[in-house]
Amino acid sequence: MSQVSQIETDLSSYISQYSGFTKVRRLVFIAENCSVQLRAEAVRLAIEELKKGINTNMYKEVAEKFGKEIGHVYDAAWVSSVDNEAQKTLEKLEIQLNASRTNLMKEATRTGNNDVGDFYFARGDLQNALKSYLRARDYCTSSKHVINMCLNVIRVSIEMNNFALVQQYVSKAEQTPDVSNQEDEISISKLSVASALAHLDSKKYKLVAKKLLSCDISLDTQFNDVISCNDITMYTGITALATFERRELKDKVLESAPFKNFLELNPVVKQLLNDFYDSKYTSALNALDQLLPQLTLDIYMREHVQSLYDKIRSKALTQYVSPFSSVDLKKMANVFSTTVENIEKEVAQLIMDKHIKARIDSHNKILYARVTDERNNTYQKVMEFGDSFERETEANILRMNMLKQRDFVVKPGNKKGKTLML
Repeated sequence: MSQVSQIETDLSSYISQYSGFTKVRRLVFIAENCSVQLRAEAVRLAIEELKKGINTNMYKEVAEKFGKEIGHVYDAAWVSSVDNEAQKTLEKLEIQLNASRTNLMKEATRTGNNDVGDFYFARGDLQNALKSYLRARDYCTSSKHVINMCLNVIRVSIEMNNFALVQQYVSKAEQTPDVSNQEDEISISKLSVASALAHLDSKKYKLVAKKLLSCDISLDTQFNDVISCNDITMYTGITALATFERRELKDKVLESAPFKNFLELNPVVKQLLNDFYDSKYTSALNALDQLLPQLTLDIYMREHVQSLYDKIRSKALTQYVSPFSSVDLKKMANVFSTTVENIEKEVAQLIMDKHIKARIDSHNKILYARVTDERNNTYQKVMEFGDSFERETEANILRMNMLKQRDFVVKPGNKKGKTLML
């Protein structure tokens, strides 16, 4: 049975993990996909956050879509005031930028483009923000400038769901000396997170886990305008469970010194990983259920949750039956908190998919493993090896006899192309 998530019990505490554009975007996403009771709180917090900034277009969208439902009155005076101030700010920034270009001030031009990009980003104009950040590319004079430019482009591209561009600029940043020489730990972690989100979008779940495992806890809140450290813990745990082999799970996750720091942030994920590795499947599945509500309200994980959960459950079923020659399906159903009929269907599907080598006695509800005849297999391999050795020996003897009979040896032709037979 699914447990109540942190989002449902304390939305304000949950959303405080984030900042900037993603904070509002997550609240709106929750409002669109949650229960009626939670929606009002999500909308209230979204409007409250929007009125702290200058993104009037998103405020209009949220107010029009949910305003009546929560009794919010559209604040036209605030919108007009913010728009007027924003126009003055933009004009000022553009004047400063043009002056820097005219005077050929390279560093001032770079920072000017970044300031304009930040302004557009705060306004929710992602296309113009991206253009401004990209213009700063030609004015970068150091490795840190290039990394900063790439991270700006990556941040906007993530919000635009343009993950092809994310990967392009992750690769560009990784070629800078500060990153390639492992000198900038924070930037390396940010790039790993960005790359992981791009792989998640492509459903390359194993690469997601590998990328996130390279993150360092020192990242802390420095990338919370995209993702929180708690999210990193959850994403890593779920994708690793779905794709890693048992040995990989132990060596790369449970015994990873850097990832242990992340596990301390989320006891449920820690319990899930340990229980799964220890084959305590009832407890592991309960931990999965506790994470489900939060994952289904996550902007990046929602569409992948069902696929990942199916993979994890299939792996659990496969690991459960692997040590035994026969398994009582009634006991197995009890372990996996389901009915005998459902567990029989799940196991049958795994047999058809060739994940389990077994057969089902439907009458007695017993699963019997198909035991491989090792003696017969060994005998067959020996016979095949003997036949191969005999063929190779006969071929070598034939070659040696032909070399002795020099009249049968044909040598390369002379310069005129004639072949000589000796």
